[in-house]
Amino acid sequence: MVNKDNSANQVDDANKNKDNLTKNVNSAGKFDIVVAGAGHNSLVAAAYLSRAGYRCLVLEGHGVIGGGSRCEELTLPGYRHDSFATAHVITQNSPTLANDELGLGAYGLEYIFPDPVAHIAFDDGTWMTQWRDFERTCGEFAKFSRRDAEAYRRMMAEFDAVKSIFNETRYTPVGFGKPLNDLLAAHPDGKLWQRRQAMSAWEIIRDNFEDEHTRCFMLWFAMLNVTPADQPMTGRLAYALINERQRWSWCIPKGGAQALPDALGRVVTSHGGVILTNKRVAQLIVESGRCTGVGCADGAEYRAEKAVLSTIHVKHLVDMAPAGAWGKEFLQGVETYQGGSSLFVSHYATSEPPQFPVSGGHIAPVAAGTMASVKRALKVGYNYSIGAVDLEDPPLLIMCPTVADSSRTPAGKHTVKVIDFQPYDLAEGPQHWDEIKDEVAAANLKYLQRFAPNLTDDKILARKIESPLDLERANLMAWHGSCHGGAQTPSQTAAMRPVPGWAQHRMPIPGLYQTGATTHPGGSVSCGPGRNAAMVMLKDFGTSLEAVLAKARGAS
Repeated sequence: MVNKDNSANQVDDANKNKDNLTKNVNSAGKFDIVVAGAGHNSLVAAAYLSRAGYRCLVLEGHGVIGGGSRCEELTLPGYRHDSFATAHVITQNSPTLANDELGLGAYGLEYIFPDPVAHIAFDDGTWMTQWRDFERTCGEFAKFSRRDAEAYRRMMAEFDAVKSIFNETRYTPVGFGKPLNDLLAAHPDGKLWQRRQAMSAWEIIRDNFEDEHTRCFMLWFAMLNVTPADQPMTGRLAYALINERQRWSWCIPKGGAQALPDALGRVVTSHGGVILTNKRVAQLIVESGRCTGVGCADGAEYRAEKAVLSTIHVKHLVDMAPAGAWGKEFLQGVETYQGGSSLFVSHYATSEPPQFPVSGGHIAPVAAGTMASVKRALKVGYNYSIGAVDLEDPPLLIMCPTVADSSRTPAGKHTVKVIDFQPYDLAEGPQHWDEIKDEVAAANLKYLQRFAPNLTDDKILARKIESPLDLERANLMAWHGSCHGGAQTPSQTAAMRPVPGWAQHRMPIPGLYQTGATTHPGGSVSCGPGRNAAMVMLKDFGTSLEAVLAKARGAS
């Protein structure tokens, strides 16, 4: 897991020795697999393929690997901010971590599981806190309604009984196993869960909880998937997101989000692979109808003996080869691919963490939030649909990982990330964000200060404001400001992601595979798309992930 001495400087080994790596590329000729992009899913796939004996070349356009899981000094020197993702909750359920399939602990990965998990402040001065102790969390519900405390206890037990089914489908490529509905149908409560899955999260929360505070608490967690809670087919989110945090806390990698891609990168390079940064892939090389390599913006070309694996957003990927290579049906599918919900993010370097008043003192959690009312929560989806910026009582997610991990900043200092749900497509056009983003950030900070009064302006040492448009500029995978690669709606999940007919990570151009947030099971740090892509590729190469892992276990 992460060595304390190295946690402040988690730059991938490949980035330390670029001259030597370039020499290795030039002398090696072709690689078995060329990987376009070094987000965590690209690196997950490359790690499994490397362990199978295939030599991988990973090309990253940014100066640091990691994609949506990277750390950067966004404000001041020595302050390592998580540029995009902070929590790595979902991935704790992945076979990659749960079964230690890649041995990432030996490559420097360690997780911290904070307590409390999350703290939600309400406009009337009350609050609810999720604790790792389940009964203590139930007690938070009981402050407002004993009936709601029992509802929470019941719902967590209900999801515990079926979550292995949802987990199985997440970590199984489309077509490699039974669809979710078929698996649910075989469960004693399957028909009930088929209905719950099709409902909205709000419908389930409304029907199970009676108090406004507990409803707001549950809605806040359900919205962490950056999907409006009143949207059909979000019913699972009323259970899953809060259940996973009850089990795993708001777990964070020690040293920052970068620790995961760094560990994965070390797996790749330790098995003979090479990682190059500042190598933006600009085109696909297609010869005799097959993808045989890539061309970079700097003019360099890299060839692959067996396959090219892309994590480039599909909206950009289709511009990297002639239209005829994709086919009309695929291009039509990409044309209708939707960006979905987007975020507005403010990063702060501070001299104190946000402190929220509670009985007998205050609490300074890693994760906190605000939710003024059920009406305000449900207004989020409406604002997205009409392109309206709403500064009134914003639902916020506030993260201060340095409360639990002091290695990210100078002694006694902190990083604070404030996230708001705002649309990319404004009525005035996305470019309008450049005119109003400072006003939006100021309103969010002022609202946060109502609940964390210690975080006065003099405690803020520096700031970096990123609108949905800025997020897209910083990471092309955040197309239209979506941190999850695109809407995770019924029309863009499972066999529909990214395009119906091409959900198995195989692209229309032979030799080209796709992974990342635009593929099943979608966005978030889950390791799912990367592992699934590796399973498909290994099958096409005449082996299997199971065989590769069995061989690795035998060798050890």
